[in-house]
Amino acid sequence: MIDLHSHTNESDGTCSPAQLVAEATRAGVTILGITDHDTFKGYDQAIPAAEEAGLELVCGIELSTKLHGQSAHLLGYFLGQQNLDEFRNWIAGQQAARRDRNVRLTARLQELGFDITLQEAEARGRGMTGRPHFAQIMVEKGYVANLRQAFDDYLDESATGYVFRREPQFAEGVARIRAAGGIASLAHPVRVQGDIPALMPELCASGLNAIEAYHSDHTPEDTQLYLDLASHYGLCVTGGSDYHGAIKPSVALGTGYNGNLRIPDDLLERLRALGTTTAFP
Repeated sequence: MIDLHSHTNESDGTCSPAQLVAEATRAGVTILGITDHDTFKGYDQAIPAAEEAGLELVCGIELSTKLHGQSAHLLGYFLGQQNLDEFRNWIAGQQAARRDRNVRLTARLQELGFDITLQEAEARGRGMTGRPHFAQIMVEKGYVANLRQAFDDYLDESATGYVFRREPQFAEGVARIRAAGGIASLAHPVRVQGDIPALMPELCASGLNAIEAYHSDHTPEDTQLYLDLASHYGLCVTGGSDYHGAIKPSVALGTGYNGNLRIPDDLLERLRALGTTTAFP
């Protein structure tokens, strides 16, 4: 079984890298992509545990980008890792922007009357602290009933506590991934605001060479639409559960949301084959 979209506690998951490997092995996953947000730390730390378990790891990352002023996530897969130094340096700059946002987010939440400190959030998220970690604190302290309310009322882009974070434009994220020899895949397209079929010419012109057709959020109709778009535009297809551990208890590695995910066993081999034939424009 294959799963190319998962998160450790080096971003917003709840499993340590070693725990994620153990959970993947328990679930019967034999090929696992670790795609933490804006960091390779989880992947790097998981390598020894994966080697011991006989689990094939795929080096990945999930970038937060802006597309027409809205959030759009981009997956990068690096099936060969010879040219990643420059990309890793660029990622370090994105991490600095994230921490600057967290400082301002803490101040904004305190203005709204919440007793929350940056140190509390960073104790959970460390170098990749994000809004989910602030949401967890809000739930634990009784300010909100659940994580969804924390986002709806305070942390989402249209909510009262939201503060801007400098994020790269979608096209820049694609270019950075492609320049490092990676495959750039549109993550969970069902979440992207806008008409995906209408956006595809623009996204492909930016260098996008894959789309995440298989995802826990996708209905069978969604998946078929994205497969059709991949075929029409000559894109690679990626897929994964978007596993976060206890924070999303209904999403399991390899099988998705309550068993709704079926990723073809040969998907990685097709990625390897297609990834070597899709040239950057």
